Amino acid sequence: MIEGASYSDTFDSDDRVSCAVKGHEDFRSPSMLVRSQNGWGVSYTSTEICAIRGSTMDITCTYTYPSMLDHHVTTVQKNFWFIKESNGIHVDLKTDPEYSGRVEYLCENNKCTLRISNLRESDSAVYKFRFTTNQPTGSFTGSAGITLNVTDPQLQVHVRRSTANPYSTWTELTCHSRCQLPDHLSYVWYNNNEPVGQKKYFHLQHFNAEDSYHCAIEGHERFPSPTVYAPKPPSVSVSPSGEIMEGSSVTLTCSSDANPAANYTWYKENRTLLQGPEGVYRLSSISSGDRGVYSCKSENQYGRINSTSLHLDVQYAPKPPSVSVSPSGEIMEGSSVTLTCSSDANPAAIYTWYKEDEDSPKASGQIFTITNITAEHGGNYQCEAQNTRGRSKATLHLTVAAGKSVMIMNILRLTLVVVLVPVLVWTLWTRMKKTLSLKSEANEAVEMIESHNCPEYDDVAAAAQTEDTEEQEDLV
Repeated sequence: MIEGASYSDTFDSDDRVSCAVKGHEDFRSPSMLVRSQNGWGVSYTSTEICAIRGSTMDITCTYTYPSMLDHHVTTVQKNFWFIKESNGIHVDLKTDPEYSGRVEYLCENNKCTLRISNLRESDSAVYKFRFTTNQPTGSFTGSAGITLNVTDPQLQVHVRRSTANPYSTWTELTCHSRCQLPDHLSYVWYNNNEPVGQKKYFHLQHFNAEDSYHCAIEGHERFPSPTVYAPKPPSVSVSPSGEIMEGSSVTLTCSSDANPAANYTWYKENRTLLQGPEGVYRLSSISSGDRGVYSCKSENQYGRINSTSLHLDVQYAPKPPSVSVSPSGEIMEGSSVTLTCSSDANPAAIYTWYKEDEDSPKASGQIFTITNITAEHGGNYQCEAQNTRGRSKATLHLTVAAGKSVMIMNILRLTLVVVLVPVLVWTLWTRMKKTLSLKSEANEAVEMIESHNCPEYDDVAAAAQTEDTEEQEDLV
């Protein structure tokens, strides 16, 4: 901003300009006086300065005036600094009781310095310079003034790394204040609380993770900057603590002591999950697939470090079991069979085997073996997987085929029925036919004997009767 200047008190202003790089307005150039045509003006060395509480501060200006007006040589009769006006009268700081004994003017050759010692926060104000001359209306005030902020230094350490070479570890640290401090101040740098330098800038070839740095203004070491350092090993935690149930909400937190504050990255088994300044990773409805090993990384401008691993355990009821039979394929009677049941569960499942339509369990355990299997073992078998979080079931159908020995016996039985029975029937029929023929012949002989009344034929008849009886017994 450019302000006008004037010969009379009516125009108490001066023309001054300064410049700064956009985005870095804290580092403005000293102001310059743009003198008015009539030659009156006041130029301040800066527009705004900071001072440390308890220190001594110099505020300087340069003033100009015409050497002659209306054929009269101009001479300065009085010059002073002020911050107040009362009834149009500018109050000289030397007469202000708040500044009594703390103010000194150092003026010569159109340059005047205000020195204030033992600065207080209440000294923060806009300071202006005024001078009067022997000319009838020859007073002039540099109305823009200088803004003085009295405070603690509020120093910060800024870091800048080399960008020319990606492999370079060169680092520059700057001791920076929120407002512009006087150039004459000296700085002190500390590495792990030991002094190591006395410049505003401090250069490092390598920033070790275990190192810390801070700066202060010489003579005001009681107002150091915050210490900067690389992140310390992060701590990781899970909430809620204790057992985690599937479907619940879980929060993972990563925290690390670091200055500047660290940025965090969460990983699950080397897969990046989240990056940000909070270090918090939330799972709103955790599932069995979220089980695994988690870790985080803490990082700032000075270094990075990884946390220890966090194993996240998620408990859940058994998933539907998978069941299998071995050997696979056709199951023959007399063989051995192994039934296997497997279910994803946490805690690990307990297994129980049931056969359809039977209340009592057949076996317990993941493996159920049946030896010397028979047809009665066929049917549906049910495996139940159970833990403290629930249970789940699956069914297996077992079909048993006849064994080789049984098949042979069945073939033999069939052979007997198909072949031997007809033979047996034919044999019986043949014997019966023979018996009937013999019986008929014997009866004829008896009749002949009886008809002739021959006793010698009685023995023949009796023998035929006996033979007939034995043959009938054989047939039976």
